[in-house]
Amino acid sequence: MKSPTNKHPHTEPSRARVEQTEPIGFFYRILYYFQKRGFEVSRRIAERLGIRTRVVRTTFIYLTFATLGFGFALYLFLAFWLKIKDLVYTKRTSVFDL
Repeated sequence: MKSPTNKHPHTEPSRARVEQTEPIGFFYRILYYFQKRGFEVSRRIAERLGIRTRVVRTTFIYLTFATLGFGFALYLFLAFWLKIKDLVYTKRTSVFDL
């Protein structure tokens, strides 16, 4: 006689598969967030300099490896600076939007 709590013995492996995929889904959500927000800095710098975004990204990567993290620190500084600039220099439609 089977126990009343486990009516379907084949449901346990599917639950295990769901639990295994949730951390992977969480990882991809974090990765997507950083790609969406992080590449904005590279795109804006590339637009300002008139070069491709890919060149700016690879320059930051090489700079980070060559200087043991200085490129990443510079990238974070520029991201912070661009965020502050966006907050200060917002386009106002009229004088009374202050």
